[in-house]
Amino acid sequence: MTKLKTTAAAMVESARARIKEIETKDLIGRLDDPDLVIVDIRDIRERQRSGFIPGSFHAPRGMIEFWVDPESPYFKEVFGQDKTFVFHCASGWRSALTVATLNDMGFKAAHLREGFSTWAEQGGPVTFPEKKD
Repeated sequence: MTKLKTTAAAMVESARARIKEIETKDLIGRLDDPDLVIVDIRDIRERQRSGFIPGSFHAPRGMIEFWVDPESPYFKEVFGQDKTFVFHCASGWRSALTVATLNDMGFKAAHLREGFSTWAEQGGPVTFPEKKD
């Protein structure tokens, strides 16, 4: 196997050095902020299994760049709002890479430093999808 030029961990470390990170307790304190949009980039199965932050917008990681780009045929209006965007995944790795990429595109965003992993234990509310019969 060919040795990679950089590791995933190194890419995350580099991304974190240049993006805004939000601590879990600080995001919990802002849940009632009408200017805030929390974007969950986890896989749909993760949301079903672990629950999600009430009111969060689900945007699968594989589509983010296209959903944010107003020139893309896949653009989602939610990303055209003049709001504060905070992205999260499970542990903060995927969201760090995502936010670094979005910032490079010119889309201002931050990410939840520890991801969803500490959300409930720090008192954050969690909603589960309705079970389909």
